[in-house]
Amino acid sequence: METVLSIQKLTKNFGKLCAVNNIDLEVKRGQVFGMLGPNGSGKTTTLGMLMGVVNPTSGSFSWFGQLPTHLMRKKIGAVLEHPIFYPYLSGQKNLELMAMIKEAPVTNIPKVLELVELSGRKDDKYKTYSLGMKQRLAIASALLNDPIVLMSVSGGKSLAFRRRL
Repeated sequence: METVLSIQKLTKNFGKLCAVNNIDLEVKRGQVFGMLGPNGSGKTTTLGMLMGVVNPTSGSFSWFGQLPTHLMRKKIGAVLEHPIFYPYLSGQKNLELMAMIKEAPVTNIPKVLELVELSGRKDDKYKTYSLGMKQRLAIASALLNDPIVLMSVSGGKSLAFRRRL
């Protein structure tokens, strides 16, 4: 079975604080993997390193047996902590912008909106969405490029899993 994610001795220090300490992990295609722990235990920092938004202090990781690159990250959908969208744009317009940034087909937008049950509110401005709707729009955005891997962090708990549209 193909290895999707391989982590070796991944570490992140912020000054004297060790946020992530020598993580070793291997996740195979089709596996569901969750990271649970209290706030401040390094879950978000770990996923931030895996997505290239936080630089590791030491250690390494690979996606699909390759070093991480911008192109490799297109196979990965991520929702890290707080969704950020333009408040005065509709859900639809925000997703169109995200599709352009991700170079994903806009034809995926109706599918992902239906999947997260926001089709009926797609033309409403993002600022009118409830917190749950904002989180669902973030998931829709992460699914736009039909990723092999979906990673999500919310409410102090982190999950990484595979989902195909």
